[in-house]
Amino acid sequence: MLAKIVASVFLFVITFLPRLSLADWAVNMTEGVTDVSRSVYSLHMQIFWICVAIAVVVFSVMLWSIIHHRKSAGAKAAQFHENTTIELLWTIIPIFILIAMAVPATATLIDMYDTKESDIDIQVTGYQWKWQYQYLSEDLAFFSNLATPKEQISNLAVKNANYLLEVDEPLVIPIGKKVRFLLTSNDVIHSWWVPAFAVKKDAIPGFINEAWTQVEEVGIYRGQCAELCGKDHGFMPIVVKAVPYEDYLVWVSDKKTIIAEQEAAAARVWTMAELMEQGEKVYQTNCAACHQPNGEGISPAFPALKGSVIATQDQQAHIDIVLNGKAGTAMQAYAAQLNAVDLAAVITYERNAWGNNTGDLIAPQYIQSLLKDK
Repeated sequence: MLAKIVASVFLFVITFLPRLSLADWAVNMTEGVTDVSRSVYSLHMQIFWICVAIAVVVFSVMLWSIIHHRKSAGAKAAQFHENTTIELLWTIIPIFILIAMAVPATATLIDMYDTKESDIDIQVTGYQWKWQYQYLSEDLAFFSNLATPKEQISNLAVKNANYLLEVDEPLVIPIGKKVRFLLTSNDVIHSWWVPAFAVKKDAIPGFINEAWTQVEEVGIYRGQCAELCGKDHGFMPIVVKAVPYEDYLVWVSDKKTIIAEQEAAAARVWTMAELMEQGEKVYQTNCAACHQPNGEGISPAFPALKGSVIATQDQQAHIDIVLNGKAGTAMQAYAAQLNAVDLAAVITYERNAWGNNTGDLIAPQYIQSLLKDK
C-alpha cells in the first residue's frame, strides 16, 4: 500500500511540477496584429471548441455505455442492424459539423489569398542562409543577415532575449498599408514565416508565391525560415519593423542615400588595413558559416581557404569564383549580393588572413569594372 502511495506521489510530481516551474508555458497560437491573423486565431478557436464538444459527447456516451451496459450488470447487446434513423443521424450530423467548419475556413482562406490592390510590393528572395528584400516600386534592395554574435552561438557569451532572432537589416514596412510579398528562392526551398502576421509561404526556386499583410500596430515582429533548408537553417531569422507611414518614407530616403554612398565608396582608394577590416566583417557574415571563422572549412563539402590554392595563387580565379560562384556546389555567386567594396574587401581578406599573406590588394574600382561588364 505504501509503495502505491509513493508511486502516485512520484507520478504527480513528475507530471505537474515541471509545468509549475515554467515561467511561460504558452501552448496556443498568437492572435497577431493583423485582421487575417485574428481571423485565423478565431477560426482555430472555433474549430478547437467544436472538437472539444465532439470529444465530450462521444466519450460521455462511450463511458455511460461502458458503465450501464456492462456484462457484469446483466446487459445484453442490442441488435439494430440497418437502423435507418441511426444511419441518417450519423450522416447528417457530421455534414452540419463540416459545414460549420468549412464556411468560416473558406472565408478566411479567400481573404488570405486576396493580394490585389496592394500599396507596396516587396519581393522576398531566400538564400542560404539569408533573405533579400526588393522594394519593387522604390528601386531599393538589400540583404538581411543573422546578427547574433558568434560568441553566443558558440556558448562563449550569454545569450540575449532575441537569440537567433536578430538581423543586421530588418524589413521595414508602414502600418495601415497593404503590403504584398512576392516570394521566391535563389537556391533551395525556404519558407518565410512571421506568426504575428499569419504569413507562412514557401519560397521555391523558379516560382513566385504571393502573400500579404496589413499591420495595424507599430512594433518589431520576428519570424524564421520554416523549411529545413540546409545545415544553418536555424540561423535564418526574419525581423520586420512596422512604423508610421511618414517614418517609412524617411527610412526609404535614408536607405537610398546609404546605398548611393556605398556605391560611391568604390571610387576612392582603399588601404590594405581598411580592406582587411571591412573584409573580416563581410567574411564573418557571408562566408564563415561554410568555410569557418578560421578559414579551415568543413571537409569535404566546404573546402578550406587557409593555405588553399584558390586563396594563395591564381588571383583571377579567386575573384571569379567569389563573383560567379561554382556550379554544382554550395558556393553562391556574390556579384548580385555584395557591393564592389565588400567584394574587394572579402577577397583581399581571404588572400591575406590566417597566414595566407599573399600581399594582394584587390581594388574596389577593379571589381566595379567587372560588375559593370555583367
